[in-house]
Amino acid sequence: MTRTRQWFFAALSVMATGGLWAAESAMTPEQLGAVVKVESLTIPMPGEFFAAISKQGRPAWKTLVRVGTPQTTSSRAQIALALGTLVADGYIAVEAQDSAAVKNIGKEIIGLAKKLNVSESVLGRGRSLNDFAENNDWNALREELEATQNEVKLDMEEQKDQSLVTLVTVGAWIRGTDIVSGLVAAGYTPESARLLRQPAIIEYLLSKLAELPKGMQKDELVGTVRSSLEKALTLVKEETPSEEKVKELHQTMAAVVNDIAKGPQDS
Repeated sequence: MTRTRQWFFAALSVMATGGLWAAESAMTPEQLGAVVKVESLTIPMPGEFFAAISKQGRPAWKTLVRVGTPQTTSSRAQIALALGTLVADGYIAVEAQDSAAVKNIGKEIIGLAKKLNVSESVLGRGRSLNDFAENNDWNALREELEATQNEVKLDMEEQKDQSLVTLVTVGAWIRGTDIVSGLVAAGYTPESARLLRQPAIIEYLLSKLAELPKGMQKDELVGTVRSSLEKALTLVKEETPSEEKVKELHQTMAAVVNDIAKGPQDS
């Protein structure tokens, strides 16, 4: 096992015990610091976020399945961000138990991953997603989606593409927050609003964006994403975000998801 893989599986262990998506406010600063310092791979999966909101009341997941797929350009930054949003979409489709949507999203994930030159092992994950969707094996699908995202990121790590790992992670977090903030805004309760209080995660993602290569930092879409995260940070610092701030958070995240889906526009 390579050193990269050893660190990767150590990170997954921290994720399993930390539950960073939904339980940040319940962790001590020392615990939180231990999680976020193990590289961006330790940001937990969108599925954890969705599981937490489901405990507040089962959402109508089928209405949240996104129709259509992100446009892609020659920009590797945009492709990586779009790939992250698609991973989150995959979890939505699984929660909705929509096998057709899972198959379509799985194909799109693999299609984008190929554009980023991932290995054959990742492509095999796409075939597994299709098989599990065919059999309506939803628990296995959740696990396979997580494994697929992990495999994509690990492949990028081993290709020395840490910047792409960061952008996939950011894209997935943004889409997950878009969905959950919309659900909370539609049926606001203080308890559900506290799920969105993730300032340390946002600060961490911003710090990773600041480490991107200079050329990538100048990318217009990356700049839009950074500005959106900076705004989100101001909205979730209170222990219980207000209904107004939750709505503003949703508007901000929905707008940047749309920007990612469209990609950089020619002037």
